[in-house]
Amino acid sequence: MRILGIDPGLATIGYALVDKETNHFDVLEYGVIKTSADTENIKRLEIIHRNIEELVKEFKPKEMAVEELFFNKNVKTAIAVGQARGVILLAGSQAGLKVAEYTPLQIKQAVVGYGRADKMQVQQMVKSLLNLSELPRPDDAADALAVSICHGHVYSSHSGWEERL
Repeated sequence: MRILGIDPGLATIGYALVDKETNHFDVLEYGVIKTSADTENIKRLEIIHRNIEELVKEFKPKEMAVEELFFNKNVKTAIAVGQARGVILLAGSQAGLKVAEYTPLQIKQAVVGYGRADKMQVQQMVKSLLNLSELPRPDDAADALAVSICHGHVYSSHSGWEERL
């Protein structure tokens, strides 16, 4: 199963394309989409949407996994990231992808086994699980890889239940 994992943002969006096989993951590509603060927000959202569409067209994922919004202080930032998430979710839905959302706690639990793990623990485990030679960078791309792993684990644990019910 091919998964497009997304760490949403307005300035920097992490993405990861991962194939999940029975007991392992294969990384196809990961990186970031950047938008400039000098660009008006509506244009930034268009850039994000277009880039997600291009990733879907090129890599043909079947599913998209997106980190849920978690902010506890800056409301303005939360609104901007929420708008970016909306555009990302829309692009996935328009492409016919199954779209799943995960909280940071769920992602950490799935990747590290501990929902309060710090960023370095998550990155070390991502490196290990994906057999990478070094820690994935930048952080947003590493987070997108973690989202993909989370979805792969959740999908695997639920796979086949529909047929059994």
